Amino acid sequence: MLRFVDECRSTAGRWTRREWLRLGALAGVGWWKSPTGPSAESRSARAPGFGRAKSVVIIFTSGGMSQLETWDPKPDAPEEIRGAFGTIATPIAGVRLGEHLPRVASLAHRYAIIRTISHDDVDHGSATYLALTGRFHERKSSNPLPRPIDLPTLGAIVHRVRPARSLPSSAVHINGPLLAPELAAPGQFAGLLGRGCEPLVLGDVAREGAIVPGLEPLPDVPTVRRRQRADLLTAIDQFRGAAARHPALLDMDHSYRAAYQFLDSEAGRRAFDLTQEPAALRERYGLYRSGQACLLARRLVEAGVPYITVFFNHTIRGQDRDPHDTDLYGWDTHNDIFEALEYHLLPRFDRSFAALLLDLQQRGLLEQTLVVCMGEFGRAPLVALEPRFAGSSPGRKHWAATYSVVLAGAGIVGGTVVGASDRAAAYPRTRPIPPWDINATIVNALGIDPAGHYFDNENRPYPICDGTPIREAY
Repeated sequence: MLRFVDECRSTAGRWTRREWLRLGALAGVGWWKSPTGPSAESRSARAPGFGRAKSVVIIFTSGGMSQLETWDPKPDAPEEIRGAFGTIATPIAGVRLGEHLPRVASLAHRYAIIRTISHDDVDHGSATYLALTGRFHERKSSNPLPRPIDLPTLGAIVHRVRPARSLPSSAVHINGPLLAPELAAPGQFAGLLGRGCEPLVLGDVAREGAIVPGLEPLPDVPTVRRRQRADLLTAIDQFRGAAARHPALLDMDHSYRAAYQFLDSEAGRRAFDLTQEPAALRERYGLYRSGQACLLARRLVEAGVPYITVFFNHTIRGQDRDPHDTDLYGWDTHNDIFEALEYHLLPRFDRSFAALLLDLQQRGLLEQTLVVCMGEFGRAPLVALEPRFAGSSPGRKHWAATYSVVLAGAGIVGGTVVGASDRAAAYPRTRPIPPWDINATIVNALGIDPAGHYFDNENRPYPICDGTPIREAY
């Protein structure tokens, strides 16, 4: 039977040595077991928010954002749990956030906080796979490489079942690919659906020049000549048998075709041109990788792209390579957590996420856009120094037993807090919500039945999702 941390207190009101040891040991041990999912019949019932979103924007906080310093602070807990930061009030009575999120805190009436997301995968690669596909990797709590037989990222499924009519791709990943820590994490690719369903991946969109190099049309190359070149590329398909044995050639083939499609898509080219935005607005988002990625996400919403993922951090812990380059920082803060959060991670997140929510609201887009802020897991309740990692001051280990996700727009009731964690933000006090319920909420918002199926290239059916939409957020 599950025992919550706050139910283990000694009669003197202080925690015993055994309880502290138990808490520290559980940081790397999964306790949560996947429940038996609901029947397809119950999941297919029309849920709240069905079809309310034309687009979904996922802000993915790669590396594991700490719930204790952001969405679920515990100011009354011992210092070893609450950490070095204070809290800040929000417009919602009784709801406080970490002190370094003043802009985001002022907008708490615009979003819902889900405080009991829970699973038991505690390594970045496989947990990212879980977050982005809605299913456990067969190598749980590991860092596997992406494979062609992987289950597809949710954006690839959206592209398969609901392809965008006016754009060549239904899914775009910005500031990618996500590295965990040095190689691309699984779960962000089309996998068994093949390269035709791959999301378009954009890198550092804050750099000067074209966001997608080579997509800007040359003035002396009219559309007819571009199409002739595309026809020539099609003629090379006689080598497809050879290319099938060389993945690099297949990648090039898919990239060329996607490039030609975007060359002929005026809406796509226009959406990518951030110079059309007023300088003051670009500054409001932040003139850095993650800030401009959030701005581009808003422009892609206006262009009608259904599924947009912003990897707020393209690497989970690039600070090990260069602690002076804030663009490289990820949320995997095993050590030096308070310095990393205060001076690098939280100021940029606070600025950019708040700018995105306000911009969507002011343009009348928030009610038709579901915004999801999530990562692969959270951080451990016990602050401690880990000698195996870089850094000289304490941090927090991986923690998946309870962490927070934020939802906004498309019918979500702002100012709502769904669920409650215990006094250490360690375990759910109320119903644990699995990550596949987030996936179900996303596809439901797009008007796709979570209990439906998609088909691979061999016409084999796969369930779209195993979860149910989070009704309490509506």
